[in-house]
Amino acid sequence: MSGATAAGRLRAFEVAELLERRRRGGASWLEFLRVPALSMGVYVLAAGAEDPQTPHAEDEVYYALSGRGVLRVGGEDHPVAPGALLFVAAEAEHRFHAIEEELTLLVFFAPAESSP
Repeated sequence: MSGATAAGRLRAFEVAELLERRRRGGASWLEFLRVPALSMGVYVLAAGAEDPQTPHAEDEVYYALSGRGVLRVGGEDHPVAPGALLFVAAEAEHRFHAIEEELTLLVFFAPAESSP
């Protein structure tokens, strides 16, 4: 179930529905929430894919829903597996690599990402 309730104070989302919307859209990224203080999306990278992202002006948190890979922040590598929760500071050079299994991530930007 997704949508707004309680006069716009609550928005409920189902991850499976979001992932299906992203799949139908054919892109690796789907933003599903944007308010001034926060934006959220799902990001999926296929096994063996190259992550094209560049640094963001916002702080970012990744929550790994499924898959396996590595997140490089600066010169440091961090393994990523289901349940990993990763904070990346604004402007930090980062990208996923060595993706062994399709990587599905829930992504939070604070404040809202400036360029979706």
